Amino acid sequence: MSVVLKSHLEGRWVEGALPAVQILDAVSGAVVASASTRGLDLAAALRFSRATGGPALRAMSFAQRGALLDRMAAAIHAVRDDLIDVSRHGGTTRGDAKFDVDGAAGTLAFYAGLGRKLGDRTFLLDGEAERVLRSARFAGQHILVPRRGVALHINAFNFPAWGMAEKLAVALLAGMPVLSKPATATAPLAVRIAELWVAGAELPPGAFSLLVGAAGDLLDHVGPQDVISFTGGGDTARVVRAHPMVIAHNVPVSVEADSLNASILGPDVEPGSDTFQMFAADAARDIVQKAGQKCTAIRRILVPAAVAEAAIEALVDRLAGVGIGDPADKSTGLGPVSSLAQQRAAREGIEALREGGAAVVWKGNAPETGCFVTPTLFRSDLGVDAPVVHDREVFGPVATVLPWAGSAAEAVAIVARGGGGLVCSLYSDDPAWAGEVVLGLAPWHGRIHWGSKKVHDQSPGPGTVLPNLVHGGPGKAGGGEELGGERGLRFYFQRCVVQGDRGLLDRVLGASPG
Repeated sequence: MSVVLKSHLEGRWVEGALPAVQILDAVSGAVVASASTRGLDLAAALRFSRATGGPALRAMSFAQRGALLDRMAAAIHAVRDDLIDVSRHGGTTRGDAKFDVDGAAGTLAFYAGLGRKLGDRTFLLDGEAERVLRSARFAGQHILVPRRGVALHINAFNFPAWGMAEKLAVALLAGMPVLSKPATATAPLAVRIAELWVAGAELPPGAFSLLVGAAGDLLDHVGPQDVISFTGGGDTARVVRAHPMVIAHNVPVSVEADSLNASILGPDVEPGSDTFQMFAADAARDIVQKAGQKCTAIRRILVPAAVAEAAIEALVDRLAGVGIGDPADKSTGLGPVSSLAQQRAAREGIEALREGGAAVVWKGNAPETGCFVTPTLFRSDLGVDAPVVHDREVFGPVATVLPWAGSAAEAVAIVARGGGGLVCSLYSDDPAWAGEVVLGLAPWHGRIHWGSKKVHDQSPGPGTVLPNLVHGGPGKAGGGEELGGERGLRFYFQRCVVQGDRGLLDRVLGASPG
């Protein structure tokens, strides 16, 4: 049964005019929903959020904002199984849906706890007050205050729950109202969660808005106090950054875009060891989980040439045992990608890898109907010179094994050829070799995941984004940063220094001049 998805703007649910975009089930192809933003007054929506939602949030302390996030997390948790069912229209298995829904609730709960920790304040001090001149009386204090605009969140299709919640949690805790625009293909889950929040989380009017469908003229109405957080393709990110109003007002833009994440097996690791098993399990999981549609998924797998065959065999053993089919079947471990457009893009990427000289070493058997993509493992022995492998992210159940000689310098060069990533994982028990790789790749990544024998059974894997650690990456990955606990709030703050009499600073700001 098809439903019409509404947007929530200016404190009410509104429906766009026809014609609407149809949203299809990723398995059956049936129409499950439709959405439109035609005729909606987005300028008025932003004005309402700035004038109503912003003051309401800024009047609340961090602890009160944290309590709001607690209610939002509880709303998700209370109907977790229902949300998992909604998610399946987008092709997710039960395990994948749990990963998304539980990640959303967990991130909200984490930032709720941070709100309690920050307490009754409404802004933050940035360091201690500093003496400015010879006189100890005159001092300067840096402070962080919430911006007076709206946080525009343009989200990706792959995590309609978690992606929306992680951005929103940070912005609301910082004191900025949010307008969230989910990707249309998987919007039904985002809308259902939004309905729960609006109905039961006691959100201040204007604190949260939802735009379902095309962005329309949204960016035409941004102003100097707004911010934009975008997750999606690099080409679209460049369009957002180049928008005339974004440029005119110097609107801060945080981008998470394409990322050719890599996994590196150290030359010290013996096949069959705990560290080796950790490497193989993490790589295979990232190919399969969410049908490979994770921004943090491993795309390039570097292995020493001496153990290349053993590494490929270990990966194939794990992949071959994964059931491919309808996510409603409990035995299914790999479902379809989320839409026909994503299927088409993934298939084009697979063909590009073939044409670039990468050899197929394994592929699964995917159903011919629906939005399925055949899981495929490639091999390329061209290292840093491998065409396509280092330039194009195939957003699906696809990865390429890259045998190399084993030196740390060569591993760094091969991975850096990808132009910057969200996460790189390495697996080694040799601190000298691994240390050289870590420091060599740190400038190219937002996160380095180091696997070793002592943590082989304690890691959530490189593909899991943790709310207390920074998420983002340089270069091709977009150059943005999200999460990171208190660090994540800075994107939504204005940093200002107040200078004057140290006694007055202490009285008004709670400063403690040195």
